[in-house]
Amino acid sequence: MKKIIFVLLFSSFPLFAQNSDANCDILLKINTLLQKEHFSPKPVNDSLSAYLFDELLNELDPSRSIFLKSQADSLSNKYRLQLDNLILKKDCSFLTDIKKEYHKSLLRNKALLEKLNKETIDYGIKDTIRVKKQNFNFYLKVNEVEKALNKRIRYEVFSDISEKSNNLDSLKTNFNSMKIKSEKEVIENELCKINISLTDSKLFEDNFYNIFCEYFDPHTNYFSNDTKSSFISTLSKEKLSLGLEVSLNKKNEIIITEIDPNGPAFKTSKIKQGDQIIAISNNKETLEVSCASLESIATLMTSELNTNLTLTIKNNSGKIFKVSIEKQVLKDDENTVYSFIVNKDIKVGYIKIPSFYSDFEDDNNKGCAQDVAKETVKLMEDNVSGIVLDLTDNGGGSMEEAVKLAGLFIDYGPISIVANNKKQLSVINDPYKGVIYRGPIIIIINGNSASASEFFASIMQDYNRAVLIGSTTLGKATMQTIIPLEKNDDQHFVKLTISKFYRITGKSHQAIGVFPDISIPTIYQDVFQKESGFPTALKNDTLKSRIRFTPYVSDKLIQFLAEKSKERIAKDPYFNSIIALNTKIDSVIKKSNLEIPMTLDAIYKSLNSVNSLSEEINNFSTNSLNLDVSNSEYNKSLLQIFPSLIEYNKIQLDNLKSNHYLDEAIAIISDYKTLKKTN
Repeated sequence: MKKIIFVLLFSSFPLFAQNSDANCDILLKINTLLQKEHFSPKPVNDSLSAYLFDELLNELDPSRSIFLKSQADSLSNKYRLQLDNLILKKDCSFLTDIKKEYHKSLLRNKALLEKLNKETIDYGIKDTIRVKKQNFNFYLKVNEVEKALNKRIRYEVFSDISEKSNNLDSLKTNFNSMKIKSEKEVIENELCKINISLTDSKLFEDNFYNIFCEYFDPHTNYFSNDTKSSFISTLSKEKLSLGLEVSLNKKNEIIITEIDPNGPAFKTSKIKQGDQIIAISNNKETLEVSCASLESIATLMTSELNTNLTLTIKNNSGKIFKVSIEKQVLKDDENTVYSFIVNKDIKVGYIKIPSFYSDFEDDNNKGCAQDVAKETVKLMEDNVSGIVLDLTDNGGGSMEEAVKLAGLFIDYGPISIVANNKKQLSVINDPYKGVIYRGPIIIIINGNSASASEFFASIMQDYNRAVLIGSTTLGKATMQTIIPLEKNDDQHFVKLTISKFYRITGKSHQAIGVFPDISIPTIYQDVFQKESGFPTALKNDTLKSRIRFTPYVSDKLIQFLAEKSKERIAKDPYFNSIIALNTKIDSVIKKSNLEIPMTLDAIYKSLNSVNSLSEEINNFSTNSLNLDVSNSEYNKSLLQIFPSLIEYNKIQLDNLKSNHYLDEAIAIISDYKTLKKTN
């Protein structure tokens, strides 16, 4: 962690002014690019100014515990409706001013926390804490900030201790001894977060550039070279990788959950499953996991610019050690298409499409569409009666891959209408004549199916080429590209929205999502982020389309299959249990103004109810289903050649055995086959 002494923090303020021109230069270049290339450019006016100011303060102080009300009011009066004018005049000294007030507040809070660290905190004070989603007020006076920090430390200590055991009586008995260690860790964590905010000037500026971009729409973003590299790495099935998977536990600690036996982490012979990562370094900067943002940690770990990383590891015995790892190119199994065969009266093929990945560096057709084609051929060789394409949690990727994928299943013809920033319309046609597969197709979607997933699913739905089941998708019908601010600029980029897609019917799923033909309850379906929830999302509209196309089957057939499916779903105990579970989830999420007494009993009870619900979700029973899932004959032979794939293949196979959405998809295909026989 970078250490900067107190004196240097003050002496660095004049340096901010020297960066003012550079900041304005970047902002003006971003604006020039957006005005020229964005699908729906917006004027630089008071509306933009107010958005920039409000969002910046929200980013800097989401819990309203840093700025005083007097500071916020002063900055608001001075800048809230003036940022547009200042930027256009190339005067970005407001960033210096806001940053100066921000740093002043951070240093004040740091001093207060250090003072608290030396005092005895009274945990017997009778007061309450309010858990509220929005509309926080700024604190009025310094002594109120101190009280708020005191309350937050007490709450965090009560929370930390509450998570230590399920035995409340034992926690109460040992509270006085446990609070000493907990209090020290909590305060050190808060101080660490402050130190990061004080020293990371680039993050402050990059956030502001990104807020400027997001005013135009939520998918337009500013990228540094690091964040660009990290973003692109998520769109490929092969990437520079450490060869390990991580997840967050209840304490927001990063735990290693899987280690690729072919990867560099495994080859160190030092890292084990279950180990905790407590710090990450690229030799230029070190991030302490306990106080760094998850976004900055993810960028540091996934950016292909960081080829060598040093991880500080804490193993299960409590030993702490460092290990240096050089990334290597690995196949990302979780981001690669795979298939299985399911036998249940009929034989059905299942293909999971985790994303619309592509090789952006090389035009070699090694993308998602080609992989789906390969898996489809394997399944056809095993004489499947239908195919299920799983797009759940598929956040999109390459639109070109989505066009190619649609072309595999739809014969030559129009598949979409695209509008550019000049509002010129063009028709996208299926690039291939003929189809790879003519049998019935079911597509499973959910609220996390987005962008290219929605594009593909909507095409298949319009042509009645597939029956869509699940829940409504995100609602993103726009395409983005990444452009440098200037030619040969390898440090500053903008991912910007350049076009909007419409269905061949003229309708759009922008901001409303793709509706399934058959709605099936999914866990969290009312909690998923929707496009319409973003304040700057592009609006939904409709074109007058004169495109003629021929659906593969009649609407009447789709409706018949939907009615039979809905009857089964209504009686299914599993799906009814999901409805009940979602009701519980909604009741917790929507408690936006919950007041909790500041006692161990009350906070333990509050956290325990949330943890119990979390446990209920994680242990949600799917044991009533045990589908007969197997590999295709071709994939069986591959596993013999590459035995290292067997373990992960078994995990995928076992997870599929209890998939109730797949079970319903098979029933729909069976209904279709029966109907065809009788007609």
